[in-house]
Amino acid sequence: MTAPNRAPRDVETRATKERPKQWMPPELLPEPDKEAGYTYRWVRVSMLNASDPSNISRMLREGWEPVSVEEQPQFKMLANAKGSFEGSVEIGGLLLCKIPTEFMEQRRAYYAKMAQDQIDAVDNNYMRQNDRRMPMFNERRSTTTFGKGS
Repeated sequence: MTAPNRAPRDVETRATKERPKQWMPPELLPEPDKEAGYTYRWVRVSMLNASDPSNISRMLREGWEPVSVEEQPQFKMLANAKGSFEGSVEIGGLLLCKIPTEFMEQRRAYYAKMAQDQIDAVDNNYMRQNDRRMPMFNERRSTTTFGKGS
């Protein structure tokens, strides 16, 4: 015996009970389609309507290459029609560039070594004044403890 005012279960689905989609603000910089073996980054070309040639020059010498609209067709409306990077993707003074991932790994290793060398230099300078009668404490570990509360 079924209740006369009740709908069959197969009519009730989750799709009919979903919340309506809500408006969300657009992303400031859209995410490009990733190509295997490349890392992408938005590089500053200009700021406050003034070009920044030293920044873009440094990035190009580092190995970054501007991404053309043919490589990322979803950015066709964002193509730079004039200037030195014609046919490239530019938004608000930022140019989409790519670099081989192996270069990024080499770059990370270079800067990690540079940071470690600086830490070693500070340690050597600090420990140079060490005296065996009153040794200096030099430990590079830290711990975090949490109280039990009252």
